[in-house]
Amino acid sequence: MRLRRTPLFVFISLSLFAGVASAHGVTTRFDAPIPLTLLFGGAGATVALTALFLTTTVESAPTGTRRISFSADAVVILRRATQVLFLAVFLFVLAVGAVGPTNARDNPATLFTWSVWLKGVGLLAVLFGSPWRTLAPWRTIYDGLSKVEGKELALFDYPNQLGDWPALIGFLALVGVAENLTRIPDSPRLTAVLLAGYALIMLVGGVLFGTPWFRRADPLAVLYRLFGRVAPMKIDGSGIDLRPPWRGCLPRVRSLSLAAFVVATVYTVSFDGFTKTPEYQTLLFSVREATGLGSVVSVLLYLGGFLAFLAVFALVAILTRRVSVIAETSRNSKTKESWHATALALAPTVIPIAVAYEVAHNYPFVLQQLSRLLTILGGPEIELLGWLSLSAFWASQVILIVAGHLAAVVAAHYVALERTNRVGRAHLPLTALMIAYTVLSLWIISRPVAT
Repeated sequence: MRLRRTPLFVFISLSLFAGVASAHGVTTRFDAPIPLTLLFGGAGATVALTALFLTTTVESAPTGTRRISFSADAVVILRRATQVLFLAVFLFVLAVGAVGPTNARDNPATLFTWSVWLKGVGLLAVLFGSPWRTLAPWRTIYDGLSKVEGKELALFDYPNQLGDWPALIGFLALVGVAENLTRIPDSPRLTAVLLAGYALIMLVGGVLFGTPWFRRADPLAVLYRLFGRVAPMKIDGSGIDLRPPWRGCLPRVRSLSLAAFVVATVYTVSFDGFTKTPEYQTLLFSVREATGLGSVVSVLLYLGGFLAFLAVFALVAILTRRVSVIAETSRNSKTKESWHATALALAPTVIPIAVAYEVAHNYPFVLQQLSRLLTILGGPEIELLGWLSLSAFWASQVILIVAGHLAAVVAAHYVALERTNRVGRAHLPLTALMIAYTVLSLWIISRPVAT
């Protein structure tokens, strides 16, 4: 019973800090050079035609990758140095967050944590695979403790029934609520407290359950690992794998909790963009007035929207399974699987969508805050976004979002090839969802910012 109450307690606690503040966002919107209806229709048609083209021309999934090898010894040295450096930075962030300037724009703790760390490491994962196994400060401390003990610390086996649910709850609390819906990113003190609590939970869990805790309960570990699936240059301990961005999205996820995590990544970055729109502000204040609940309404809207996204994804998985079964009634089916298994297979194919919107939504924020951080630390005053015009920025948003959906369509097609003999029909529910989400994503970035 205590375990079931924990997520509710976390969100209620965070809701006490809820407000209209946001850690990032673009301060304006650009008027598209073409009518929005034409833009939405063209983007949706591009996704649909790509799916149709793949259905009629591509009959087998790719298998190979190109690998570039390098010295394992050099990698070990670089990894150790990076671990120590990031741990030192983490301790510095805790200290400067606790005793440094109270203005978030003047404190390295807030500038580093919410942009360079949270979002910047995500961008690195998109390009090169997740670096979090090396960077995680609590994992570095845990490894040191294990060396002192002479064995891996673990008092108990990780409970299989927990799955990846702790990571999902942590992601919803840390990114969905704390970052996007509270004043915590605007407070160096609260940021330091949040990081200290995060580190303590991770360390205690690691001592209790060993390394599986870090893999399955750390929300950033799971998030960056999912982002790393689309990396065109996947770096490991001995080399680099060069591959198309959809290649890593073909293996299914291991659990429904991880499938729900994928949905959460897609939903959360979209919700973050939606909170800047006049429509969200109208909805927020209307619900506030109707319920009298105050600022906690934003948390309830976020969680309610997430449940709606989960329901839509589950419906798509159910429809995909039924269409596959109906289409193959007259022939031998490759597989007879439940909708749960279908959901596990489909979930990775939407990761490119989450990644595309994450990159489009956050790369300006990371560059802006990195410029500010370098200046605060005594570096030269530079504007890393000075070269990017507003029209070019908006165009990059459209290109990234559409490209992400196209990569998702390709991944979904290859997954369908492995599951059914009638790819076209089986692909329809997910393709329809991707078309709708393409239009929704473009609509969100086209809306004016509410202040």
